[in-house]
Amino acid sequence: MARIAEVRPPAAPVSRRQVERRDRILDAAAELGATADFERVQMLDVARRAEVAVATLYRYFPSKTNLFAAVFDAHIDRFVAWNWTHSGGDPVEDLGEKLVVLSRDLLSRPRLCAAMMHAAAASYVSSPPDGGRTADPAIVRAIVGTLGERIDADPGVIRLLVYSWWGVLVSSLNQKIAPELAESDLRLATRLILARHHR
Repeated sequence: MARIAEVRPPAAPVSRRQVERRDRILDAAAELGATADFERVQMLDVARRAEVAVATLYRYFPSKTNLFAAVFDAHIDRFVAWNWTHSGGDPVEDLGEKLVVLSRDLLSRPRLCAAMMHAAAASYVSSPPDGGRTADPAIVRAIVGTLGERIDADPGVIRLLVYSWWGVLVSSLNQKIAPELAESDLRLATRLILARHHR
């Protein structure tokens, strides 16, 4: 009887060369995910596009779900690094606008957005309980950085805001809500959830 291989945790890149190889894999997956539905993206095609052996791909990303969840994290990290600047105005209003712009950016490539959200949701559901922390550290760090020290003591507020953002993003992606209304709802949710921190 054949042995079933154990699912190993993904390897973490250590050297600069390994980091570059992992980044190539993420970029290749994003390119393929932007042009084909999640089910049609093949790991072998990602490996070819990234110019790595398929074994190397699986070493860093044990499954396609794991891969596209990492693409989602990397996309948000890059967005925050390049676009998440502080305006100096009201931090709550500023945060609402940032979340709107992030949503527009994600929705600009709907197939990729759907693949990333599918994988992120599946990864969230299958991961062990984390004591109530929010699922996406990049977005949480960005929110906390925008608001400063005002709500550090209440992580539940940040969780509610992330859940609201996620729900509006899902509704927008599935065209259940018009883009203008989705953006208005996101600004409103930010103001209501952070009401006691609003000027």
